[in-house]
Amino acid sequence: MHSCAHNKKLYTSDCSADISYKKIGYAALADSITHYDKQYVEVSGRFAEGKDLSALVNDSLYAIHGESRAFWINFSQDCPLYLKGTHQGFFASEDGAGNKLNDRMVTVRGRVDLRQKGHNKAYRATIDDISYIEIE
Repeated sequence: MHSCAHNKKLYTSDCSADISYKKIGYAALADSITHYDKQYVEVSGRFAEGKDLSALVNDSLYAIHGESRAFWINFSQDCPLYLKGTHQGFFASEDGAGNKLNDRMVTVRGRVDLRQKGHNKAYRATIDDISYIEIE
């Protein structure tokens, strides 16, 4: 188990350094999303990525799947994320292919926006202003 800790990667940004985030479980956020509109949250879940896809889709405890219960994740170039302790950007990697996040567990910090529903307006909400992502 100790070796797993070395596989985690943490990317942070200075954009929201003075903001405190409310840590919330995936199911609680999905079920009470209107309560968290415009609030800054920290939430963990399984990430799905692909063409026109950047979403937190569920966690190990939340079995309901589908876009209507998922959160669109909106990364911004205005808030660059860097690997903790380095100048390596989140969208860069040694091989030039970027981070492979599909089906990985991640923790993100950002601001909930109910008005934005992601690609094709199919998602529960958008988590915007991402300033932290931990990849397990």
